[in-house]
Amino acid sequence: MKTVKKIYTETLNNILIGVLSLTLTSGYCWAQAVKVEVVEHDGKYQLLRDGKPYRVKGAGLADASLESLAAHGGNSIRTWTTVDGPEGTALLLDRAHELGITVSLCVYTGSERHGFDYYDEEAVARQYDAIKQEVLKYKDHPALLTWIIGNELNFDYKNPGVYDAVNDLSLMIHEIDPNHPTTTTIAGFSESLIKVIQARAPDLDFISFQLYAQLYNLPGFIKDTHFTDPYFITEWGAIGHWEVPQTSWGAPLEQDSTAKAETYLRGYQEVIEPFPDQILGNYVFLWGQKQERTPTWYGVFTETGEETEVIDVLHYIWTGSWPENRSPQIKSMRLDGKKAHKNIRLKIGKTYRALVKATDTDGDTLTYHWQVKPESTANQVGGDYEAQIASLEGHIIEPTSREARLVAPDNPGAYRLFVDVHDGQGHAAHANIPFYVDGD
Repeated sequence: MKTVKKIYTETLNNILIGVLSLTLTSGYCWAQAVKVEVVEHDGKYQLLRDGKPYRVKGAGLADASLESLAAHGGNSIRTWTTVDGPEGTALLLDRAHELGITVSLCVYTGSERHGFDYYDEEAVARQYDAIKQEVLKYKDHPALLTWIIGNELNFDYKNPGVYDAVNDLSLMIHEIDPNHPTTTTIAGFSESLIKVIQARAPDLDFISFQLYAQLYNLPGFIKDTHFTDPYFITEWGAIGHWEVPQTSWGAPLEQDSTAKAETYLRGYQEVIEPFPDQILGNYVFLWGQKQERTPTWYGVFTETGEETEVIDVLHYIWTGSWPENRSPQIKSMRLDGKKAHKNIRLKIGKTYRALVKATDTDGDTLTYHWQVKPESTANQVGGDYEAQIASLEGHIIEPTSREARLVAPDNPGAYRLFVDVHDGQGHAAHANIPFYVDGD
């Protein structure tokens, strides 16, 4: 006959086995959390992880692989939400941990521009409870680095009470998770906004800035406003489509992939690298590909998954050396003998010469792919979703040659000519030119 002690022991073991089984299948319970903290000494700041200095080499993750990030020397990613389904976030954290990658996890927080009302106390309370459940799920994961409370909540905001809610969320996170710092991201740099956040959300460990062309003004902003706190830069990279010159019909002029690579390198060397005692970490935008005015504007991969020259630069930034095989470089692109800034106008049905000049430092054989798309009519802001734009068929003669011919579309309006240059080694360069088709 079993004793009470034996029955109790067997029951407890069965419970523990059941919990372990649930843990392995759900991914909601992990090893002990790794403590992360911000420390200051003589006005200089450091991010410590497990008691050791930790320098973030990061990117915002879209649809590209974590393995590729790690292979190029990246060690951290940031997200924009945890509500893509529990398995998605849990598996992402698990995969990151396996690769030695940390995660700045963003808990989705409602913004006024998307209809959230911070005067609605019940809605604010429901959001607080929902975010608390997300924090409880992931707070002990060893890949977790920081909590990001909301993304660009200042975008078109009017009610400063949003930052009261941010402070309440930060207090709650610190209460149940003393191991990870909290931050919130803001679009741009605004002294008045910083004062609002400092007054209303003092519990945050630091503020995070998201800047594109304004990145190059950041050292001046910091100096002029006497901002001495630590900070992250949680989005930076290409010049924004709202910040570049436009054609006479309003099409933004996009840098080619080589010019973008130079922009990334300059941004890091001039703005980020010189200030390690205040910039605790940075995340480039975007490790993946997305449609935002064009399919090539922000992602560091092409639509078909090739790496671009920006990744060469990131490899150099993160490892101190260039990759063994480099991406092709764009030297120039012309349509009808003109560059993009020349406001190129074509006639319906007429044929025009298109030419790209590209090189490859490794001597790889280059191949070409041309396509035409209608110009984007999207008016979304803040990175909101834009649908992909299908290419138009039958308008390119010799679409695999460095010198193609474009037959102008039959319908008047705005279009864009794209070219990708492939090296056969998984890399590609890209460029595009907007043009306008006039009627008869």
